[in-house]
Amino acid sequence: MQIGDAIRQAAKLVQNQLGLESTEASFEANLLCQQVFSVNRAWLISHQNDPLEVNQQVAFEALVQRRLSGEPIAYIVGSREFYGLQLKTTSATLIPRPDTESLVEAALAKIPENSNLDVLDLGTGTGAVALAIAKNRPHCKVRAVDASSSALSVALDNVQFLKLENVQLLESNWFLNLQNEKFDVIVSNPPYIAQDDVHLKQGDLRFEPISALASGKDGLDDIRNIIQVAPHYLKPNGWLMLEHGYDQAEAVSALLSERGFSQIDHAKDIAGTLRVTFGAI
Repeated sequence: MQIGDAIRQAAKLVQNQLGLESTEASFEANLLCQQVFSVNRAWLISHQNDPLEVNQQVAFEALVQRRLSGEPIAYIVGSREFYGLQLKTTSATLIPRPDTESLVEAALAKIPENSNLDVLDLGTGTGAVALAIAKNRPHCKVRAVDASSSALSVALDNVQFLKLENVQLLESNWFLNLQNEKFDVIVSNPPYIAQDDVHLKQGDLRFEPISALASGKDGLDDIRNIIQVAPHYLKPNGWLMLEHGYDQAEAVSALLSERGFSQIDHAKDIAGTLRVTFGAI
């Protein structure tokens, strides 16, 4: 079998069994084949007519079966692109998603270029948000914390791969180990799904760490905690910026207002949904 034929067959299977659009299924099949050969997309395009050796075909079919079982493509290939950065991903972390890029955009809008502000990322996971900010604001000092040592190990690999020297990692359950540090901007993509939400048993979410997804009966327990404590760690006029669910903007705004935050506003994700809410203290 030729490489191109194998990719097309795999794409058809993925499309039919997972209900993806044909372009997305083809993209995933190509990614899986790139994983087998350890090559880039350009190499694959120019070698469509090359024959697959038996061991390569077996390896490719094994990856396709993992995808057909529902395992996220980011876990299978071990990486995901986020805000122009290629990030290592494992089952110890959430998969970085395009929606979260709106949190980065909102933060960068409050951090002038060439400024040397202190930034905190709570629940950093792969480090996606912290690293995107650090990359685009190289004079800022970015602290990234997570309660999971496994997640921090992934974040450390990403810091080292990207050679970012303005990021510090710390194992901490939210603010617990930060002591008396103060920040100009605090960002977080915390768990915000209700604990009994049916989506937790569907799609990629089935494979991601539940502790990074669900937060109480209404999904807002961690957001409440962050909002309550954050003023103690913000400098005067400092900003708190939170990603949240598609229908939680009003509730998060109310929580910020009750805690004394002002200049409360929102940022939309790529679908036009209110995805980030922020305020100043």
